[in-house]
Amino acid sequence: MLNYKGLEGKDVLVIGLAKSGYEAAKLLNKLGANVVVNDGKDISQDSHAKDLQNMGIEVIGGEHPLSLLDNDPIVIKNPGISYNVPIIKAATERGLKILTEVELSYLVSEAPIIGVTGTNGKTTVTSLIGDMFRKSRVTGRLAGNIGYVASKVAQEVDKDDYLVTELSSFQLLGIDQYKPHIAIITNIYSAHLDYHETLENYQNAKRRIYQNQTEDDYLICNYHQRHLIETESLKAKTYYFSTQQEVDGIYIKDGYITFRGLRLIHTDDIVLPGEHNLENILAAVLAAMIAGVPIRAIIDSLTTFSGIEHRLQYIGTNKTNKYYNDSKATNTLATQFALNAFDQPIIWLCGGLDRGNGFDELIPYMSNVRVMVTFGETQEKFKKLGESQGKYVIKATDVEDAVAKFQDIIEPNDVVLLSPACASWDQYDTFEQRGQRFIDSFRAHLPQF
Repeated sequence: MLNYKGLEGKDVLVIGLAKSGYEAAKLLNKLGANVVVNDGKDISQDSHAKDLQNMGIEVIGGEHPLSLLDNDPIVIKNPGISYNVPIIKAATERGLKILTEVELSYLVSEAPIIGVTGTNGKTTVTSLIGDMFRKSRVTGRLAGNIGYVASKVAQEVDKDDYLVTELSSFQLLGIDQYKPHIAIITNIYSAHLDYHETLENYQNAKRRIYQNQTEDDYLICNYHQRHLIETESLKAKTYYFSTQQEVDGIYIKDGYITFRGLRLIHTDDIVLPGEHNLENILAAVLAAMIAGVPIRAIIDSLTTFSGIEHRLQYIGTNKTNKYYNDSKATNTLATQFALNAFDQPIIWLCGGLDRGNGFDELIPYMSNVRVMVTFGETQEKFKKLGESQGKYVIKATDVEDAVAKFQDIIEPNDVVLLSPACASWDQYDTFEQRGQRFIDSFRAHLPQF
């Protein structure tokens, strides 16, 4: 951990407790800042709040008093808190610096940073890079939006390691000096407009990942979206990835992942399925190569890494049928990627919370769907969709019942895909719970010996 002195004696207001606020407050206290923590919820019984109070940190819950801004503090806000919340709006109007916790990770990290952002694929890319590091002698620690608080992990790495950080648009809005040595933008589509209000604002948030990079740094991005990032302010060495043509960077040629003419591995030998995952793989491979991960470790990872939990995760084979858990596909875009990932006939398990939208945008991706098993609040919508496309549709009560219902009609080499295209909250507490029930049901139908 770097002995950073820039916050010593400074007044800092942490808004939003949660994991990131808790770790940020502890670090700020260690750095000598005068810290106050504020959360709109009642946190009088919160164990983290009590822990901070025992350190001498003032914790205020239940409301956001504007008086907390009277001494013009630096504000560290939880990335999920909207800029329209009155206390954040007031801080903005006063010209106060408003940061997110990832900024602290940069200030104290001895390790160079690999920063990964994008609308889709960032968790897969981050996880895959981490797996490549694990299979080598080079250390890469995962952090950020993937579930490990960046400012905490940054205290545990040294100059010979890498800090591999997944970055949301919300986090990137709150950076100042933050600078990854290697930045990756997987793709940029329309998302989170309820937070960012316009597509341009969302795109600008993503672009912040390279705003502080210099000629000594690297930017890796999708060649087919290069128009979204190529600006006069771009200083980093820029490499592209493409599954469709040769580019200055990494690409697919004659079925091989190829970097500047060097063949690395044939795509048939890669475990992770899907065209979209090929793009994720290319980005991860290039970043790992730049970071000094040996080619042997990279190839080892590509032939064994089967995905992250609940995101097009290969969970096993029953007879000749492979099962994939894509419970994290809570919108149609994610399910489009999943349906497009397979050439084999698909038994598609779909349905969930009804948010009032239709699903016709999935029609172009349904050509390989042989059977649909529908459940949840959107069951009838998916039944109607399937019947309009001539698909065999089975109605089930939930995911567990869905797995039981198709056992009598499954055919050799069918792929079984849970990709709901809906949130889980009508029947399950989380998409993780829904995915785990699917995994348990798969295991329950394995042959017993």
